[in-house]
Amino acid sequence: MKKLIAIADWSMDSLSCQEYKSVVEGYLKDTSNINISFVNSTPSTIHTSFLLYQITLIEERYGRPQNSVIIQNTDSRTSLNGKEIIINPQGGKFLVIRLKSGIIICGPNAGLNFSMIKNNIDEVFVYQDIDKNSQFRSRDAFARVCSHLLEGLQDELELEEISKNAIPTLSGYFIGHIDNFGNIKTTILQSELKGKFEYGDFVKVKINNITKKVKYVKNLFGNSFGELIIYPGSSGRPEDPFLEVTIWRNFENMDNSTGWQEFKQPSPGMSIYFS
Repeated sequence: MKKLIAIADWSMDSLSCQEYKSVVEGYLKDTSNINISFVNSTPSTIHTSFLLYQITLIEERYGRPQNSVIIQNTDSRTSLNGKEIIINPQGGKFLVIRLKSGIIICGPNAGLNFSMIKNNIDEVFVYQDIDKNSQFRSRDAFARVCSHLLEGLQDELELEEISKNAIPTLSGYFIGHIDNFGNIKTTILQSELKGKFEYGDFVKVKINNITKKVKYVKNLFGNSFGELIIYPGSSGRPEDPFLEVTIWRNFENMDNSTGWQEFKQPSPGMSIYFS
């Protein structure tokens, strides 16, 4: 079975998802062997980049990379500072990427969308002039490309190979994702703390202009309820996972806070500092 995963800041809306799905299926010659699923992102390209990285890891580890196509579409189509008005904004250049594992990824090269998968890229192509000045490009322009990629018809697309240096490099530490339990998934690798902190030490963590002392522990469980902790989380590579910041909650006690609440409800993409 072929698989299409759409990571987008519009995918929480059921109408948008169905419209996109209908167009993709409309271009396919055979829809009987296709599975389409959706993952919601925020407008943060760092958030999208984190989701894309994590999903590709799972597909490579447990899925069928050669049968997987992923599209991401997070593109505000604004100026770099987000304040200047742009006439007829075109958005980021549409890229088609093949990872070393065989997964095909496509979407606008906006912000840091592709930065976290940059080291895993085998080939990068740009599809020029795909933009139709549409408000909903995923439906009106990108869906056709996805159907072609699912059917292995890349040769019918006007693709031009480019260097992966066209994709910016992510530097610094950020909130990658916040899950439904209020756990803050960071882009900090466990190895970043090696030689600096031991389990049981307290780390100063600054998020959303709030600095707190956070206990560095081996895992989420087995500590005191209500204690703010940082630990190797469930995302990233098993040998060097991303760190998470949260509070081990007693769900029978509704007064328990979460990591997200402790830092005044930060958003994915916000910077993180630790010392």
